[in-house]
Amino acid sequence: MSILKDKRILLGVTGSIAAYKAAELASTMTQAGAHVDVILTRAAEQFISPLTFQSLTGRKVYTDSELWGGESHILHVGLGHAADLLLIAPITANTIAKLAQGQANDLLSITALAAQCPILIAPAMDIGMYENPATQENVRLLKERDILFAGPAQGRMASGLEGLGRMVEPNEIIGQTRKILGKSGDLAGKKIIITAGGTQEAIDPVRFITNRSSGKQGYALAQAAIDAGAEVTLISTPTALKAPVGVSFLLAESAEEMLNAVLTESADADVLIMAAAVADFRPAKIAEKKLKKRDGIPQITLEPAPDILKHLSSQKSGASRPSLVVGFAAESRDLLSNAAEKLKSKKLDLIVANDISAKDAGFNVENNRVILLYADGQKEKLSLQSKYKISKTILKRVASMLNKEKVFNTGLLSIAKTEK
Repeated sequence: MSILKDKRILLGVTGSIAAYKAAELASTMTQAGAHVDVILTRAAEQFISPLTFQSLTGRKVYTDSELWGGESHILHVGLGHAADLLLIAPITANTIAKLAQGQANDLLSITALAAQCPILIAPAMDIGMYENPATQENVRLLKERDILFAGPAQGRMASGLEGLGRMVEPNEIIGQTRKILGKSGDLAGKKIIITAGGTQEAIDPVRFITNRSSGKQGYALAQAAIDAGAEVTLISTPTALKAPVGVSFLLAESAEEMLNAVLTESADADVLIMAAAVADFRPAKIAEKKLKKRDGIPQITLEPAPDILKHLSSQKSGASRPSLVVGFAAESRDLLSNAAEKLKSKKLDLIVANDISAKDAGFNVENNRVILLYADGQKEKLSLQSKYKISKTILKRVASMLNKEKVFNTGLLSIAKTEK
């Protein structure tokens, strides 16, 4: 989560049993390198102590007692102006009402009025309180004023009731935070389509042909693109991964389904990154019923699966082809020659070549090492690092290419460390 490094997050905590989740937020953001300043309301102190947050963040925690201290006349201004984001999680119906009406009778509400940064709030209250017309009107007013909301979620309340009003989980809030902080990134305003995972080509109703792709590199690219400010559509096969917060998610099981989704979504896209491992072959005929062992070993005839990049390459000037197309070449031999041939034949702008025979990189692991091959003949080697860091570098190159900047002068460059 390098996007959080050195960012100043002002975390407001109000009086809700969900305040314990705020401690997890403070801890996670601090570990990611953010400077987290916490403001507790008087009611919040009944649920969780200032010492808890001070221990997690290593920073002073602010309470209403500071209003009457020596710096009270400037404290709220200093906190509100220095922050990159004001996050209030949890926020109660009472504090929502204060923000909507412009009340300023405690340190948190005064600071919110003075804040010059985006404000993200995560409601937490009983279902009846959230659905009350007064609360709903306050929510409407805040949304009109560009206050951002994370949740609330459906679930069981402390009262035992179930419904809409639970505070969303910390990982959802952190995902929203990343999206907000990334809005001014290198890819702000750009629409990027990313494919991920290994396609599944049906044999019968229960069996299919697939490959070893986990989807991790594609999902890392999607998160890095969100962090860079892009509008991201992730077209993914079924995986065990959770889509990054902020992406538009489309499920595509087969190569045919992925082709149709790519063609539809690419019509107005700036960039397509084909990180998915799309099948080269598929059964020519899908059995209508499950094949039974007692019927003997089936003879399965294969046919070519749709070649998405080849289809796009025939539309170089067409409206359905993005201005920049990036492919992946997962090879077990002749890495550079095979990748270069694919780069040329599919008319790609950039191809990411990785050796899938390596045990410490490639399929179903957290790290990767790749070589980037550009259409103008340049090459760039990225050493072993996390798939997220690999993704950040790829997207930096994509941003430079979109801006028609020259990426490198010439030759094969070895990058030992990814840029910060």
